[in-house]
Amino acid sequence: MSVKLYMDVHVRRAVTDGLRLRAVDVLTAQEDDAAEFEDDALLDRATELDRILFSQDDDLLREANKRQRTGEHFAGVIYAHPLNITVGRCIDDLELIAKATELNEWLSNVIYLPLS
Repeated sequence: MSVKLYMDVHVRRAVTDGLRLRAVDVLTAQEDDAAEFEDDALLDRATELDRILFSQDDDLLREANKRQRTGEHFAGVIYAHPLNITVGRCIDDLELIAKATELNEWLSNVIYLPLS
């Protein structure tokens, strides 16, 4: 079974489109009418939907790190700084994560792209 991804509003459309072409289950915050959500509410929404949140927003990364420190449960976050990864590499790494892992591996975890 693969994991489903939830895309923050800061993610380039090309990443979402590329993942969909590779049959990865992706939902964007915009499609979910959550584009105006604050970071904490967006992370709650992804968790509610059992989706790992992918973001390129430093503020959302801070929210996930805060939750790790306080022990507050969330579905998981994947973070990539937009200047440190290409669209193609981002798609490759996210596809691998989506198809080769299970949701329970992500609970309250944060991972950074690019993968080594």
